Amino acid sequence: MKKKSLLTGLILTSCFWANAQYNKVAISPTAKIVSQGTKSAEFTAQLMGEIIPISVDLKWKPFLIKKCIKHHTENDELLDQIKSQKMLSKNNSSFKTNETENSAAAATVTPVVGSNFLGNTNTGNSPLDNSVAISNGGKIVSVANNSIEFYNTSGTMTFTNSIDGFFNDPTITNVCDPVVIYDSGSDKFIFFAQECSGASSNSSLLVCFSQTNDPNGNWWNYKLTGNPVGNSTWFDYPKLAVSTNELYITGNSFSNSGTFQEALLYQIEKNNGFIGGNLNWQYWHNITSSPFTLLPVSYGQQGNYGPGCYLVATSSSGASSIDLYDLTDNMSASNEQLNHYSISTTSYSPAADGNQLGTTRQLDNGDCRALSGFYLNGLIHFVFHSDYSIGYNGINYNRLNVSTQTNTSSKFGLTNYEYSYPSVASFATTTSDKSVMIGFGRTSSTLYPQVRVVNCDNSMTWGSSTLVKSGTGYCDYTAIGSGAERWGDYTGISRKHNNSAATVWMNGMFGTTSNNWNTWIAEITGTFGTTGIDNIYKSDNFKLYPNPIYQEFKTEFELEASSIISIAIYDLQGKLVKTLYSGFANTGNNQFTFNKSNLEIGTYFMTIISNNKTLKNEKIIIAN
Repeated sequence: MKKKSLLTGLILTSCFWANAQYNKVAISPTAKIVSQGTKSAEFTAQLMGEIIPISVDLKWKPFLIKKCIKHHTENDELLDQIKSQKMLSKNNSSFKTNETENSAAAATVTPVVGSNFLGNTNTGNSPLDNSVAISNGGKIVSVANNSIEFYNTSGTMTFTNSIDGFFNDPTITNVCDPVVIYDSGSDKFIFFAQECSGASSNSSLLVCFSQTNDPNGNWWNYKLTGNPVGNSTWFDYPKLAVSTNELYITGNSFSNSGTFQEALLYQIEKNNGFIGGNLNWQYWHNITSSPFTLLPVSYGQQGNYGPGCYLVATSSSGASSIDLYDLTDNMSASNEQLNHYSISTTSYSPAADGNQLGTTRQLDNGDCRALSGFYLNGLIHFVFHSDYSIGYNGINYNRLNVSTQTNTSSKFGLTNYEYSYPSVASFATTTSDKSVMIGFGRTSSTLYPQVRVVNCDNSMTWGSSTLVKSGTGYCDYTAIGSGAERWGDYTGISRKHNNSAATVWMNGMFGTTSNNWNTWIAEITGTFGTTGIDNIYKSDNFKLYPNPIYQEFKTEFELEASSIISIAIYDLQGKLVKTLYSGFANTGNNQFTFNKSNLEIGTYFMTIISNNKTLKNEKIIIAN
């Protein structure tokens, strides 16, 4: 039996902000519906239990994870052909030293970096798939492959664990692609991860709802099948959004051999998730145009909208159109539809892979799928990346007018540089102001991978980008043969809704001296005027909160069967220095990392023991 949600259950406790709810706009009756998706029967997800966040040591940060599989694209062969052609264009062009970004001479807003600090450190995975959310109360949740961490706005970490450790569920053999969102209408967090072993038999969606607005408190935990159609497929590339009454999760389904099958949309009544009740849900499939990644969009400022949800999709291999999907109503309406509209836009196509300073290893620039977006005042704002110039990647920012079915797009970039994996958030204090902040990664043959941010104002005028975190080394630790190192797949961004001045928080990947990825978290505000492209802007409210230097030690080991293991550090006299881990480990290839900067100068041994058998006894030398 369906349960109707009560809006009274969504009233915010904040004395500064009311829980505003907004209606969707009417689509022109002359707009042509190309087709409609197929709705499933309704299902119920039972509450799995309660998660009590138990942090590992905040200084040592010992993480044991199972290594993730490589993602697939919609059409690997076609994308490789396009990228190869674009690489020829890049190789045949000369490096241009006198060009600048395509920003206006007198931009309205220049991004300012406020509080900023080291976030999720590397656990052996690539890419990190960064995602971040901040509550009105200033609680930050930052996630990456494979860790989840909580901070306050001054950069003090209050919780850290691997995502495996957060769930503490031995039936989950591998997790990846974490996503976190703050539901401002409910004043609570939603955390998602997926079981990602690449097999339909155990493909699962792991969904957690915070019980309060403090992520350090308890969470309600649910598990949904990643193969709802029952056609031997598994789920990947998740996207999340919320409306007034529902949670939407989209993803791509793949066969067990790794071939893309179709996009899926999960429609979930969210309110029971916040109180620990059972979840009513349904899914949509047979979605026309065969979108590779459907992007659902939440409301861009304080509150929610509805009923139903808007979604957009771009063509991963390029096109001159985009797809708009309108989920017309809540699942409690019983007559809801998923209507598909095709909208013309400026043509776009993928870029070649990107170069890095100090190595011939390239970074994977992915494809043209929609990455991030929001809905506000009749417009869907969304971003992806595409060829900016002669094979170099650039930001592709779009404003889609839902009523008139028209799209306006603008690119931002710089020849000889890659501007990749953008994320977008409203940077305005009124719903009529269309200004946005866009976080992204940048690399080139003259610099290490870095994190940046740029403003596009109400009139769609670009400012100059601001450096958020510079790279200190190139990345090369998971690529195979001559293949590219993974990058992205996402940069995280979240608006701080109750600040008097427009403020967003973001997280992204940067290259390290260990030649892998780490995460940087930053608060972004803005000032009027422009400055140079590579400046870090300083003001009276600029604060830097560096964490202690993180020096990663990592080791890999393989288990023939799942077992309880112990990982410990001993000095040369055999005295126990620190037990880093004691618990369950999965079958197959595992990787363990910890922060070795807590060790004093000297020689140590790290032992891994399983069933009274020593799997590893590895020497660690700490020098000046």
